[in-house]
Amino acid sequence: MTFTPLHQAVGAQPGPITSEMLNEVVARAVEEDDNLDFKRALPEQKTLAQSDLAKDIAAFANSGGGVLVFGMAEDSRRATGRVDVGEVSESYERTLRSVAVSHIHPPVFGLELSEVGGDGERALVVVVPASLDGPHLIYRNDYFGAPIRNHADTVWMRERQLEQMYRARFEARDRAAQTIDDLYGEAADGRSPSDRAWLFAVAAPRVPRAGMRPDQAAIKSVVDAAMATARSVDDNWVHPFKSVDYLNPRRGMRRWVLRNAKTSERSQWCEAWVSILDTGAVTIAMAVGGYPNFSNGNPVPGSEVYSKTIECCVLDLLSLIHAMGDHLGAPAEYDLRLGIEWAGSDSLLITTVDQSNFRFTDNSIPLARYTPLRTSIRSDFAGDDLQRQMYEIALDAVNQGGVQYPRLISSPDVE
Repeated sequence: MTFTPLHQAVGAQPGPITSEMLNEVVARAVEEDDNLDFKRALPEQKTLAQSDLAKDIAAFANSGGGVLVFGMAEDSRRATGRVDVGEVSESYERTLRSVAVSHIHPPVFGLELSEVGGDGERALVVVVPASLDGPHLIYRNDYFGAPIRNHADTVWMRERQLEQMYRARFEARDRAAQTIDDLYGEAADGRSPSDRAWLFAVAAPRVPRAGMRPDQAAIKSVVDAAMATARSVDDNWVHPFKSVDYLNPRRGMRRWVLRNAKTSERSQWCEAWVSILDTGAVTIAMAVGGYPNFSNGNPVPGSEVYSKTIECCVLDLLSLIHAMGDHLGAPAEYDLRLGIEWAGSDSLLITTVDQSNFRFTDNSIPLARYTPLRTSIRSDFAGDDLQRQMYEIALDAVNQGGVQYPRLISSPDVE
């Protein structure tokens, strides 16, 4: 659920930004601050790139995030009344987002735009997320600068501030990488990759969600949404979601755990575990080697992994991240690590199936070890953008073993 400086200013619970909240801002004469700025009118669409919009967005991104309220009169930096900004078209919103991407370096992604109020008091609220990529710079002619908030003012960083922020960026990246590696190690603990290969996929938001402790109902809702997304792409192969007790998440240490449900000797080859952490991070661990040969029922070695099983793990993980983004009410950038661990003496082999759905190994490349895939993804992608993201990660994941194309996840760019 969304919780912004605007919620904090009026004592509202997490949730959508409403017209009533803006009325309360006026009633309380809320003052502008480091993370809250009032604007009477919207810049014209054709002048957005030349306006102070890029400077304001970059300043908030450099200051831990904040909220711009267009449609709010102020006096001595305190809100005094509502002002109608008029109808905001989709074209205007696209142009506004484009300014944050093309006129700020590095770009600021993940703006949340909320149109609130009816005729006579229509407002546009822009929520700028916290960023670990600062300092964000804006260019004017041949010069650049890094704006930052100083209480209710926007000022320019000095050299020492720039130095500190660059150092903070690199340190944050190191911490993010360590977080991912720690999650990966936790997911891998207690598994037996000497008997069969295991796949571990973990993802964590760049900016963790502090203080979040979702209840079981919320987690079930997230999982239901993730499963619906995954099923819309494939509902036939062996998925992590099909191997866990998704109806009964259990509370673990600062996380919810979907326990393995495949306990019979006949089906233990598809054992899986899924975790959803209070920070917004997610993990998947699944036995992917040693599945039966589905064309004749005979077992295959524990070193052999069907490429379609890898795709299912990618599909379920990204569907879960997408659902978490919706639940949190704010887009987020996630760091991801995906790897396959095998400790047996044989080479790891990623296999596919031919046109008749028979096991096919002719193009497989024997691997001494699987090099973990690392990338960054966004939680707010949907439609073709989400499928393209799934396809690109699945492509990298199976290419390493000599498999040319994913079989379950298609590219939206190919007719």
